[in-house]
Amino acid sequence: MKTIVVLVAADGTSRVETHGFVGDECRIASRFLEKALGRTTSEELTAEFHQVSTQENAHLYQGE
Repeated sequence: MKTIVVLVAADGTSRVETHGFVGDECRIASRFLEKALGRTTSEELTAEFHQVSTQENAHLYQGE
């Protein structure tokens, strides 16, 4: 299941976490939140980011 979690600390700092997204889907899905919350100070990419979706994989296979 794809989810986006927004954590806001008592000091006002915020963190956006995405779960269940593959590849760049997470950046696309959370872009509106990052713009609304302001400047991005750091980014931590998970193993899910580096995966290729099965849809992309099938497309690459068909193109060969």
